[in-house]
Amino acid sequence: MLVSTAATLDALTTRVPDYAQALVEELWPGPLTVVCHEQASLRWDLGDTRGTVAVRMPDHDLAREILDRTGPLAVSSANLTGRPAATDAAEAVAMLGAEVAVVVDGGRTRGATPSTILDVTGERPRLLRLGAIPVERLDDVLGAHGVSVETAPVGAETADEG
Repeated sequence: MLVSTAATLDALTTRVPDYAQALVEELWPGPLTVVCHEQASLRWDLGDTRGTVAVRMPDHDLAREILDRTGPLAVSSANLTGRPAATDAAEAVAMLGAEVAVVVDGGRTRGATPSTILDVTGERPRLLRLGAIPVERLDDVLGAHGVSVETAPVGAETADEG
């Protein structure tokens, strides 16, 4: 789910640990996706999420302006599985074609490196995908909370998300 403000995290999730709140305060907007326990009261069909939801606040003004108008959006990355993410509208259209109904051209992205994904449903954050934010930066923020990132075994990554 993409959100326009960090406060929306509380509306979509539950039991967010203090260390996760610190990461969000320090690194949003930006390429950090946090996997949290979903609010049970929300009725959405996001597939088999096992009671979790991945949330990110993009570091893109136009995207956040759209999200301010629409509210949170369930999205996928602008690429086909196994291919690099599109970095502009023309690449997205070339790759996805008729699979999408609308393409918003907000200019080139800052890069094709995906977001770092952390599972924050446990006592300490677990790295699901290493992306634009290195583990050392995460650990810098987490140090004040007495935790560090647990790296997941190879192959424990989530599906594409951008």
